[in-house]
Amino acid sequence: MLIGDEWITRSADALESINPATGAVNYHVSAATETDVNAAVAAAHEAVRQPAWRDLLPHKRARILQRIADGIEANAEELATLQMLENGKVWRECQAQVAAAAAVYRYFAAACETLGSEVTPARGDYLSMTVYEPYGVVAAITPWNSPMTMEAQKIAPALAAGNAVVLKPSEITPSVGLVVARIAREAGLPPGVLNVIPGTGAVAGRALVAHRDVRMVSFTGGTASGRAIASVAAERLIPVGLELGGKSPHVIFDDADLDAAVAGVAGGIFEGSGQSCVAGSRLFVQRRVYDTVLERLVAHAEGIRVDLPDTDGAQMGPIASFAQRGRIEQMIETARREGGCIATGGRRPSEKRLENGAFYQPTVITDLPNQATPVREEIFGPVLCVLAFDDEADLVAQANDTAFGLAAGIWTADYRRAWRVARAIEAGTVWINTYKQLSIATPFGGFKDSGIGREKGLSGVRLYQQSKALYWQLDTPAR
Repeated sequence: MLIGDEWITRSADALESINPATGAVNYHVSAATETDVNAAVAAAHEAVRQPAWRDLLPHKRARILQRIADGIEANAEELATLQMLENGKVWRECQAQVAAAAAVYRYFAAACETLGSEVTPARGDYLSMTVYEPYGVVAAITPWNSPMTMEAQKIAPALAAGNAVVLKPSEITPSVGLVVARIAREAGLPPGVLNVIPGTGAVAGRALVAHRDVRMVSFTGGTASGRAIASVAAERLIPVGLELGGKSPHVIFDDADLDAAVAGVAGGIFEGSGQSCVAGSRLFVQRRVYDTVLERLVAHAEGIRVDLPDTDGAQMGPIASFAQRGRIEQMIETARREGGCIATGGRRPSEKRLENGAFYQPTVITDLPNQATPVREEIFGPVLCVLAFDDEADLVAQANDTAFGLAAGIWTADYRRAWRVARAIEAGTVWINTYKQLSIATPFGGFKDSGIGREKGLSGVRLYQQSKALYWQLDTPAR
């Protein structure tokens, strides 16, 4: 753990890091106790009050963020390797996410240096303005599916906004946050401004959210955990940023470029072994082209190379943990019980070299209605449910018949239809003739049970700031 300026090792109740590709133990990582959480928050609280951080000019704060980006790029192989060992993403995806994380720090460095306050319209003889100030101590709680990018998208804007951060990474992927913290210290970040406390949600996460000196919580993860965090935050009257689950509809109309659409759909659900909040896990296909799309999609899924993540040509690695694979398998059995047909997949790979890992085949399920459990609940794995629709109204009704609203994808040659459907679907991000195209400059977040607040873009900085109104009287007061 990094608390203040001290690296701390705890052997008791240490976390066991398991390589999901082999089942082997990678190493053990210290697990924070409530005492450690209190120490980390105290260090952050003290750091955010010190002139070295509180009074640091924005362009100098930006310089530190740029140096962190430099350090991430200089340590790219170590960071990519740690992520691959801990959650099983294929090597090329880990490399891409390290590069993306460095770009996040550079973007928020630029935002830090250029984002200004505002002079507001006066309604009298005075000058009124809005300035933005940090909350103080921000708790950042991150998931295991993409730790490099998820952590960067919280730490960088929170620091750019002038806060101190206590990061609790997932117990499955604790290490990249520790390395980035080391890089940040080497880049000149004052002690205590970034603290990293690996640990369980039940101990470290719970204590962090409830701590009286934490003034804002940013969480990415499951909707149930998000609700629990929001409940504590509501009792404490502190703001939250919640990026939660999804069951995103992916739509193919009968006039779409079917080859491009099938490739986009496959990438949207099978990349990263389907462990993405925006995974297009519900595919709606217009009935006239349903059979054609299904045939091509099954062929595409069966051609995906599932292999050890460091193998050349591997397209899909293991599920990030054996427990998560078990949950996926339970959902497949639910699909069978509810009448679903497994068009392909639905099992572990048969190759002997993969038998010790948490691997699972790309899976396509048909013949389930929109009300079926696997269609309604987030599976968080390489499992696609395929449904038919008749017309635009039918599609919108089915697409919106969900508790979630994170993302959606539309494939059509008709730009008018694309506009209508994109506006009608209840989702925070809608892709048109593409999928999972992401930009750090564009706000991201969900509707309904998929979350509160927006990360990325300039909204990503304002998420970690509170506004203050200043009034300057201009006329001479009467005496």
